[in-house]
Amino acid sequence: MHPHSVAVDGRLVKLPLVGWVRMREAVRFAGRICSVTISRQADAWFASFVVEVVHEAPLRTDETIAGVDLGVTALATLDDGTKTFAPRPLRKHLKRLVQLSRALARKQRWSKNRAKAKTKLARLHRRIADVRVDSLHKLTTSLTRYRTIVIEDLKVSGMLANRRLSRAIADVGLFEFRQQLEYKAAMHGSTVVIATRWYPSSKLCSICGVKNESLTLGERVWTCLSCGTSHDRDVNAAVNLARYPESWAGSACGAEGAGGGHQTDAKPAA
Repeated sequence: MHPHSVAVDGRLVKLPLVGWVRMREAVRFAGRICSVTISRQADAWFASFVVEVVHEAPLRTDETIAGVDLGVTALATLDDGTKTFAPRPLRKHLKRLVQLSRALARKQRWSKNRAKAKTKLARLHRRIADVRVDSLHKLTTSLTRYRTIVIEDLKVSGMLANRRLSRAIADVGLFEFRQQLEYKAAMHGSTVVIATRWYPSSKLCSICGVKNESLTLGERVWTCLSCGTSHDRDVNAAVNLARYPESWAGSACGAEGAGGGHQTDAKPAA
């Protein structure tokens, strides 16, 4: 065996220049280990393995489709009315985070008490990140039961520029949601359709198709002036997204004028 190669034996891993190290659990995938990255978060150490495996995405024959409207209060709203709310761990632990940050600032530099305070703060940051990522993993995994998943092309960087909403948007993890959904959909044989950001999913009436030009961001429930239907803003947007492949897919601009020649981005299974 090459002295710089990585070997795994159950819950033991052999690292170059280090030797055999115990792990909390065995590697979950069977295949050729290409590399391993050791990282530290707070006072815990993690080993991230790159494993080469043979995987063939299943051939999906079903025609199930889901429109998913993303938001801050309700992380994801499906076209059937199902809502998944974000845990918002940063908002929950913000007071404690401020307390630990102030305690760290008061400690003398290079002292043991400062090192302890730094570890406590790092643990809380890790806890916040773990809760957020866990909720996103559960949601994205559940969405792969659909053959086609339609989401909006949200410009997260532009949304974070809003001083009033930046903390709430970052606490939800919209960018991480899209990354997880795309690679999991490829593994499960699903297709992710990215609707152009100019598609007025919230303003279109899902019953008669008339666009409500006066709809503001603060209106969560609105009534169509044409057919009189009362809409939940998020559910109505999800229903329109579920119909997006039929109405706007393959078109540079829809009936309401998307403009700019922005095409639909469909990511099929690998």
